Amino acid sequence: MKQFLLSILVLTTLLSPALAQKPAQPSAAELQHQLKKLTVLSSALYIAAHPDDENTRLITYLANQEMVRTAYISLTRGDGGQNLIGPEIRELLGLIRTHELLEARKLDGGMQFFTRANDFGFSKTAAETFRIWNKDQVLADLVYTIRVFQPDVLISRFPPAKYNYDTHGHHTASAILAEEAFAAAGDPKRFPEQLKYVSTWQPKRLYWNTSTWFYKNQGVEMDTAGKLKMNVGAYNPLLGCSYTELAALSRSKHSSQGFGTAEVRGEEWEYLEYVAGDMAQKSIFEDINTTWERLPNGKAIGTLLNAVYTQYQPTNPAASVPKLMEARKLVEALPKGYWRDVKLTELDAAIKGALGLYLEAVAPEEYLTAGQAFSLKLEVINRSTVPVKVVKVSYPYTSTDTVLNFNLVGNKGLSWSNATTVPSTMGTTQPHYLRKDGSLGMFNVEDQQQRNLPIVQAPLQVVFHLEIGGTLMTYTAPVQYKFTEPSKGEIYRHVSITPPVTTNIPDKVLVFADNKSKKVAVSVKGWVNNLEGQVSLKLPAGWTATPASQLIKLGAKGAETLVEFNVLPSATESNGELEVVVQLPTGVYSLSSVVIDYPHIPRLVVFPKASAKLVRLDLKMKGQKLGYIAGAGDDVPANLQQIGYQVTQLQGQDLSLALLKEFDAVILGVRALNTIDNLKFQMPVLLEYAKAGGTVVVQYNTNHRLVTPDFAPYPITISRQRVTEEDALVNILDPKHPALNSPNKITEKDFDNWVQERGLYFPSEWGSEYTPLLACNDADEASCTGSLLVAPYGEGWFVYTGLSFFRQLPAGVPGAYRLFANLISLGKE
Repeated sequence: MKQFLLSILVLTTLLSPALAQKPAQPSAAELQHQLKKLTVLSSALYIAAHPDDENTRLITYLANQEMVRTAYISLTRGDGGQNLIGPEIRELLGLIRTHELLEARKLDGGMQFFTRANDFGFSKTAAETFRIWNKDQVLADLVYTIRVFQPDVLISRFPPAKYNYDTHGHHTASAILAEEAFAAAGDPKRFPEQLKYVSTWQPKRLYWNTSTWFYKNQGVEMDTAGKLKMNVGAYNPLLGCSYTELAALSRSKHSSQGFGTAEVRGEEWEYLEYVAGDMAQKSIFEDINTTWERLPNGKAIGTLLNAVYTQYQPTNPAASVPKLMEARKLVEALPKGYWRDVKLTELDAAIKGALGLYLEAVAPEEYLTAGQAFSLKLEVINRSTVPVKVVKVSYPYTSTDTVLNFNLVGNKGLSWSNATTVPSTMGTTQPHYLRKDGSLGMFNVEDQQQRNLPIVQAPLQVVFHLEIGGTLMTYTAPVQYKFTEPSKGEIYRHVSITPPVTTNIPDKVLVFADNKSKKVAVSVKGWVNNLEGQVSLKLPAGWTATPASQLIKLGAKGAETLVEFNVLPSATESNGELEVVVQLPTGVYSLSSVVIDYPHIPRLVVFPKASAKLVRLDLKMKGQKLGYIAGAGDDVPANLQQIGYQVTQLQGQDLSLALLKEFDAVILGVRALNTIDNLKFQMPVLLEYAKAGGTVVVQYNTNHRLVTPDFAPYPITISRQRVTEEDALVNILDPKHPALNSPNKITEKDFDNWVQERGLYFPSEWGSEYTPLLACNDADEASCTGSLLVAPYGEGWFVYTGLSFFRQLPAGVPGAYRLFANLISLGKE
């Protein structure tokens, strides 16, 4: 017998309250919904490439109408996209999108998995994607998820490669991998190292969740003949909404992508097209036994659970507990296996909900350190008349327990405090997939059982051992922090294990435009009492810092201080890394702290390396005062301040010509014309400013949802053209143009070491007044000449650029700084 228990433990980490939230208590209607799900034994796995690729309408329908266990595996965490709600990009954006997916799944009833694939940015072909990803590792993670989750059916979001439809390279790769995983999951010769934890599993069939969009994108109409169809618009009175309404709420959790979605009602159809396995005629679950009769001796359990559902009393849910306990005993007696363990977990949740059990463990602080003693507050209450005994509470992180033997009945609870200690060996809280350095295409996760997980359990867990109806049962709760906010009520947060000290540098890239020294401020925070140590900077050869180190003394936990160093760059152009190092009696520490706090996801705290990129370049500038209208996830203003510009943020202000004339240039941030509605009123005065002698620089926007089509003095048509190869050859079209000569001479060398891409959403058509300055293209594609358009307008200049300065400047790319300075300098003597 394979170790099915280990597999199900992996699954239950997704069901445990690992996210900061009040202990959940289902309503009577929600509990009735859960009871119905107990009678169904089937599952479906939805496969795509990114957060937001999943079809929440189909996931919602499968999980709540068909009542099957439904999961979405996103091959990536969406790290390479843009952020419409804040400045986080790359790994921090991926962390946001991980939690957006988890919040979405809470609503639509699905579960969430990932692979180790890193979203390295837009890719035009699956071949390019597989050159950057480790294809075998991504396939292995997908196969492992199939073997863990044991889906009866697989559903891919994107068309198989044979259709040659024009999609994102990651999308096509996900379809290819779905087919390969379908064939490999049942083969013991494929990835045999996984069989220590799971058994092979062969899904019944693989279908493609197609839509009219895919066909219209190819200029043809979709033929529905031979395709399975499902009406996903049904209304569910227990949920109080239709599946399409619920799906819209789920999809709207993708806030960082601006995917707020309108709710729709009435008939809505989804279509499935055959790819592999047994072809179905009418239903995706055709010829699959979805009842308890799929298990030996399961028929009696199914009959009993159907009785529980039909006899359920919404005003007295606890009346269902005796039969639920009877069913639990029967399920527990089954041979160990996937459905036994899944249904035991679901039964335990239903019993807890029917009893109105409330189990909570609360720490006095949001942040604890290894070895710290603290008082843990615990609460347990049974809000039913069914007798429940609290036998004991155990603390796995210390291998200790508290024996209670306390009887709970009739809405009378038990609260107490327990003195406990964080183990001295417990590590700092970090997302499990970021603990080790990975590569451009892959995260590095050594633990096989964590590779497909969105998150891992909270670092501190408490186990409540209860006796219910003569049966011993356990429930696990995370140790959380809660407090009361007068304007919001109770707020729950993760408990994080911190290092004893963290340091933060405001800027993650420090650019030196000449050989002069610059003050670098370092914020030091103590996470323990009476902290004393030495702070120093580790610098590359040729760079120096004075003083060499500084003494810090901090009293109470949470205290902060600021220390400054004068950093002298190398004499010639170079780049490297600055690392902040703190020497304490207990060791050497070099971590920073980052808080991500948005209302639609839990508050997140991570501890990345305390470092900054150093760039020494020879840079000339004309003009000093800039006005900046920040766009989506825009960190460019801070980068411009780094090289000496005085930047004034203009967003939200009423713009006048008199105000704008104070600036040497006015810059619109990325996607500002997609996200700032007021620009439809402000663009005329911005163009008037350019005509009067100013310089307006507009960075990339998408052609979808422009707030105004009149954003330029002459015609521009924005397209979806992009160059994704960051090292694509750049040809200079007009070498004598002032934007390429003053005050910095721009050459092909200035396009070395760009990151992720050259640019995106280039204009495809423009008026003759513009001069296109650059041409570039991905391999085997036509040249794009719309990445940088410059036009004189009246006495001033107008610039439109799809070059990804928003990625290059934060990455400290020297040539990007030199080119951007030239654009700002247009018209300046």
